[in-house]
Amino acid sequence: MMEVAEMNELELKDQAIKEFVNLQRLKAAEDKDREIEYQEKILKARMQALGIPTEDLEIK
Repeated sequence: MMEVAEMNELELKDQAIKEFVNLQRLKAAEDKDREIEYQEKILKARMQALGIPTEDLEIK
């Protein structure tokens, strides 16, 4: 992801909306664990596409 200093106002708003939508999806999910797994897969894919390693991020 970009550093906050590199993000313009529109990109910051877009990111905030995406985070809000994901929280709303989680709150409304009948199967919260399944929704968390889905959102985690999507976020990991985005991070990896940006070159951010995800292997050591798991809390065990």
